[in-house]
Amino acid sequence: MHKLLIIDDDVALTQMLQEYLGQNSLEVTVCNHPITGVETLREQTFDVLLLDVMMPEIDGFETLRRIRQFSGIPVIMLTAKGDDFDRILGLELGADDYLPKPFNHRELVARIKALTRRWIDKSLVSDNTDNVGSGSAKPLSLNGITLDVTQHSVVVAQQSVDLTGTELHLLHQLMLQPGKVVSKEVLSKAVLGRRLSAFDRSLDMHVSNIRKKLAQHDLTDVIKTIRGTGYIFALKEYN
Repeated sequence: MHKLLIIDDDVALTQMLQEYLGQNSLEVTVCNHPITGVETLREQTFDVLLLDVMMPEIDGFETLRRIRQFSGIPVIMLTAKGDDFDRILGLELGADDYLPKPFNHRELVARIKALTRRWIDKSLVSDNTDNVGSGSAKPLSLNGITLDVTQHSVVVAQQSVDLTGTELHLLHQLMLQPGKVVSKEVLSKAVLGRRLSAFDRSLDMHVSNIRKKLAQHDLTDVIKTIRGTGYIFALKEYN
């Protein structure tokens, strides 16, 4: 049974979600105040965090900033329906996924399972039909980057690169097929656990975050965008 933490000030909604998700093999803890939620996350271990954006005193963005200082827990943010700004900002701050309110409860369960499925044995090996991610879980070393999925680590020049779980999984998928274009459709299914939908910029934002973090270690142009198709991990020679 996976452990889920919900941080949302809507008492009625969280009570309903706690009951519903509990019927779907999830052990749910609810915090209706963000500060309490952050402290709970410091003291206990959870598999996934469901985090609301609109909260008084401290909103979901500031809460996420505080959490990312000490935890890489997979995070699904609950955003206002149709608010692209909230979605993009949440992803930039390190959220793994988002779901606009009001949402379908079955879709929420599917999103949660998509995140938890990858961490059952820490191998992050995908079972999608396109075979992306079906390679070995042994460490990969390319372009000066060493990625070890079993240790959830990315190292450049003996320095750790702090990627979220989704960012690490996405980079892993690309490194498994260096020099080859991997389509957004395949990546969406392998990394996010869902089909690519129109106007969904989740993958773009995760790639942008990876690029920024690698650039801090003087690695640029490692991931190239193939417009209208997908991404490619470009092989380079480094002295």
